[in-house]
Amino acid sequence: MPQNQKIESEVDLIIAYESGELDGQKTLELFSLLVKNGHAWTLQGSYGRMAHQLIEAGYLDAKGNITKNFSEDEG
Repeated sequence: MPQNQKIESEVDLIIAYESGELDGQKTLELFSLLVKNGHAWTLQGSYGRMAHQLIEAGYLDAKGNITKNFSEDEG
C-alpha cells in the first residue's frame, strides 16, 4: 500500500498546487517529485513549462534534485 500513499500524496500536492495552496518551497518540492518521476513532462503543458523554468533558474537540476531553496533568495 505505500505506493498508493505516494500516488495520493502526489495527487494531493497537485490539487493543492492547482488551488494555489502551496507556498514556494512546497511548489519546489512538488516539481522536484514531478521531474524525478517524469510526470512533469506528461501532465498538461504548464507543468513542463514550470519545471523547465525551475531548472533554468537553478532551483532544480535536470534530474529533479533541489539545488537551491526559495528561502535562499529571501534575504
